Amino acid sequence: MGVALEPLQLLPATAAGILYALGVHRLAGTPRAVPGWRRASFYSGLTLIVLTLAGLGDLGDELFWAHMVEHLVLADIGALLLVLGLTGPLLAPALRIRMVDRLRFLIHPVVALGVWALNLYAWHVPALHEAAVRHDAIHALQHTCFVVAGVNAWMALLGPLPKPAWFGNVARLGYVLVMRLVGAVLGNVLVFGGHAFYGVYAAGEASHGLSPLADQNTAGAIMMVEGSILTIVLLGWLFLRAAREADERQELLDLAGARGVELSERRAARAVAAGRGAELRRRLESGEPTGGRAG
Repeated sequence: MGVALEPLQLLPATAAGILYALGVHRLAGTPRAVPGWRRASFYSGLTLIVLTLAGLGDLGDELFWAHMVEHLVLADIGALLLVLGLTGPLLAPALRIRMVDRLRFLIHPVVALGVWALNLYAWHVPALHEAAVRHDAIHALQHTCFVVAGVNAWMALLGPLPKPAWFGNVARLGYVLVMRLVGAVLGNVLVFGGHAFYGVYAAGEASHGLSPLADQNTAGAIMMVEGSILTIVLLGWLFLRAAREADERQELLDLAGARGVELSERRAARAVAAGRGAELRRRLESGEPTGGRAG
């Protein structure tokens, strides 16, 4: 059963690409135009997802470790690139739809992390996992769930929509560590479980000269290594983000002092954390009131 070029697999990616291109075109030439690096990130994520489905589809049906690589690319790397390509103005039309707006609770960090963990563990229950390998429709659903849960989890951490006031850099650090811990537990179960959990790969493993347990151990090891690398990258990002925010916050305080405008450190920090540091700077420089939206 090959999944390469399966319509059920590629239709969501095609629809997402079209909607994104329409949104980019709508904002082009305006102050809210989507930056080039964000467009490159989104299209790279979409391309990576499609190439992974097309390139690893057949092998992913034969070997568990290949299927694991497929899922990690979809839920972690591909989904992350998609989220980095999004902006608030791009999402605004969708958020005006009442049903979509009501789903915003899903990107609350606690909810998003729970949904991501539940999805990860549910699809590794042997009955569900093997059903996905055997049936195209369930396989397409599985991949869609991994991408959606991954996008949702990264939206909670990196997305352009407002975050809870308590979700600062320390909370984000905890979010990353819990996310990786959840993945590491599953990886350890696969490596040290003592026996193979999935019989659906038996024929493929035999044809590739790989024992079921070795295949599963390899899948678990790949999962843990990928998670470790991603964690290091995210921790580096958090460190740089904290340093950048501290510099930007101090620059705003200095500017307010030079202009004789009262600006508390907490208010400056809130503006920077919300991505509105540039807006507050513009208002300070132009002499506009700084109350309300900026802080």
